[in-house]
This record gives sequence, C-alpha cells and structure tokens, in this order.
Amino acid sequence: MNSRTPSLITAVLASSGVVVALMQTIILPLLPLLPGITGAPPADAGWAVTATLLSGAICTPLFGRAGDMYGKRRVLLLSLLFLIAGSVVCTAGTHLPALIAGRLLQGVGLAVTPLAISILRDELPPGRVASAVALMSATIGIGAAVGLPIAAVVVQYASWRALFWACAVAGLAVFALIRWIVPESPVRSPGRFDIPGAAGLSAFLVCLLLAISKGPSWGLTAPPTLGLAAFALATLAWWIRRELRVPEPLVDLRTATRPAALVAHLVALFIGFAFYANTLATAQLVQEPASTGYGLELSIVAAGLCLLPGGLCLALLSPVSARITDRKGPRTAVALASAVIAVGYVVRFFTSHELWTVIVGATVVAIGSGLAYSALPMLIMRAVPVTETAAANGQNVLMRMIGQAASSAAATAVLAHHTAGGRPTLHAYLLVFLIAASVAVAALATALAAPRRSPAPVPATA
Repeated sequence: MNSRTPSLITAVLASSGVVVALMQTIILPLLPLLPGITGAPPADAGWAVTATLLSGAICTPLFGRAGDMYGKRRVLLLSLLFLIAGSVVCTAGTHLPALIAGRLLQGVGLAVTPLAISILRDELPPGRVASAVALMSATIGIGAAVGLPIAAVVVQYASWRALFWACAVAGLAVFALIRWIVPESPVRSPGRFDIPGAAGLSAFLVCLLLAISKGPSWGLTAPPTLGLAAFALATLAWWIRRELRVPEPLVDLRTATRPAALVAHLVALFIGFAFYANTLATAQLVQEPASTGYGLELSIVAAGLCLLPGGLCLALLSPVSARITDRKGPRTAVALASAVIAVGYVVRFFTSHELWTVIVGATVVAIGSGLAYSALPMLIMRAVPVTETAAANGQNVLMRMIGQAASSAAATAVLAHHTAGGRPTLHAYLLVFLIAASVAVAALATALAAPRRSPAPVPATA
C-alpha cells in the first residue's frame, strides 16, 4: 500500500457520504413549495422527507448485515444504485405518491455511511482510523453546507427536477470512483438475513410515524391514532422478543445493549432528533411572510444560505472532535456535544425574531451535532468486535435515522397543527425548539451515564 492510498480511500468514501447527505437535504428548500407542486396538504407533503428516513432506517441494518456477509464495498455500491434510481424516479414526481416512491428508493442510500465507516476501519492503519471516521461522520454537515444553498439556487432559477438529476449524476460519479479506487474489505461474517425481523421493524416504524404525524390532525385520543400507537407498541414487543430468540437477528440486541453500545445508540437517537429539528425548522422559519408577525420573508436562496455557516462548522469541527475523543474519550466528546446542542436551542427559543440570532442559534446546534456525529462511531467501534463493525455502525445509524424520522414527523405535525391564516405560528416553531432542547438534555444525561471505559472488543479471528 503506497502512502497516498489511505488518503485517497478516505477522500472517495467521504465523497460518497457527501452525496448521501446532499440527497437527504435537497428536499428541505422544496418543503414550502411541495403542497403547490403536488397538490397535497402540508402534513402529507412532509412525508417526502420522512419517507427517505423511514426506508433508510429499515434498510440500513439489512445492508449492514449484508456487508458483513458478502463484502462491504459490494453492498455499498448496491446502495448507491438505489439512490441513483430513486433520484430518477423523483424527477417525475408531480404527484405525491410518485415523489414519495422515489424518496423511499433514495433512502436506501443512507446505508452508505455505516458501510463506508466499516471499510475505513478495515483498510486504514490504526493511527488514521479516528480522523477518517470523524471526517466520514461529518459528511452530513459537508453535504448540508453544499447542498442547501445549491438546491435553493436551482429551485429559484431553474427547476426543482434539476435537483434530482444532479443527485443522480453525483451518485454515478462516486459509484465509478469507488469501483476504481476502494478495495473490497476482506473481513467477513457468515450468516443469513432476518426477513421477518425486517418486516416487524418496518411495521413498527410506519405505524409509529403515522401516529406522530397524523395524530394532531386526527386527534390524540382518536381511534386511528390510538390504534396505530397500540399496534406499534405490540409490534415492537413482538419484534424484541423475536430478535432475542433467533440465532441470526436483524439487530443483535444483546450486542446493542452492552453498556457502551447502548449509550451510543440512545445518544444517536436523541442527537438525530435534535439535529434534524434544527435544519427542518430553520429552512421554513426564515421563509415565512412578514404578515405572520415574525416571518423574515427571505427567498429560498437566502434560506439555504442561513444554514451554510452551521453546515461548514459541522464539517470543519471533525478534527476537533477526533482530538477530544483521543484525549478525553468519546464519552466526554458526546456529552460536550449534547450540552452545546441544548445551549443552541435555548438561544433559538428566545431569539427567533432577528436574522442574525436565528443564524447564530442554528450554527450552535450544528456545531454540537458535528461534535456528536464525529465521536459516536468511535464510541460504538470500541464496544464491538471487528467482525461486527458494519452491523454495529448500521445499528447506530439506524437509531440516528429513527430519531431524524421521528423529528421530521413531529415537527411537521406541530407546524401543521398550530397555524394562523394557513401558516405556522411562532408558538409552533418555539414548541419545536423546546422539544428538541429537551431531547438534547436527554442525550447529555445518557452520555454522562456511560461507562468511562468501554469493554475491550473481542478480537477478530482469522
């Protein structure tokens, strides 16, 4: 291996993470326009965001398991093919079902990040793993920093369909680069797929997110809401019972409930919720008309630029997070990150009337998210054997995406329920910030409860 190969592998895999983040965030500037494009009510149009997170949450553990079994590079390339196909389908999405179908296919691409992290662990020298993993985790910020302003400019001056064509082209480019440069990981773990487990997880998530997103409009005590919630809980109980009994589960709950791993997964759930609420609410808040009494009536381009400082900070802080993780441990890095996010939401709660304070609050939340996302993979990799790296990172990203999906559904429901004159009230946005701040405090408490030293992972056998 020549001296440039690790850097090249890292750069190529990081570029795939940027494309995935780009796919995930380009829809945000479109959210205020989707009801007009598709003819759907705002609460239903929000599923263009939630659908991607839902399919990612379902497919990530499946693809993580497939990567451990059949080769991480091979499965990563398959994930990119789904992303490309979904992008093409979205270009025809003038009706909401077609757009949601395309976004479901795109969501499979969210499995790219945990697979890429696992390849980095397998291929890079030990001394370079921490910084490379931190960079890979920070690609969500790089993608948002690049994607949101570009998406806003394209929507305002070209066509919203061009967004999805650009995503398809970028996906093809990184597909070719990975085939050419990234080697296949030699680490394998034999097994088989848990299809009933995947079906149970899918049913639980769909019912839970439907209850969250439609509950305010149906009524929190209405029979459909209560029925979906009860079915979701019953399905979850059955799924946990089954996953603990089968020899090769979709999610190894015994591994996932090791103290260090459990903390990493719970924090990923909370951080995912808090991070996405910031991005989702800010993109809409600054575009609200001045007639609302609080709206800044910015253009779609200006709305994207408001999130640019936070995205850049999230990306640039990955080396800082790696340094904190090396010196103080991932537990300290994650706790610090959660505290920063909570402080950011306090700023947002009290200062959402002026543009510069909105940008400052959103940037502080993004800084905390970047610190957390860069530290979480190292926390999880210190808790599991090397043969379970892809599956464990898949579980962690699964929890992050469940948090993001719940955040998307909850924020959409709150903003659609508290309205005046057909627009969300300022109270609705402040309620979103308050909920997200509470979740960030829960992440802080969870991180502080983590063991100071992770148990030594079982070494991989030849």
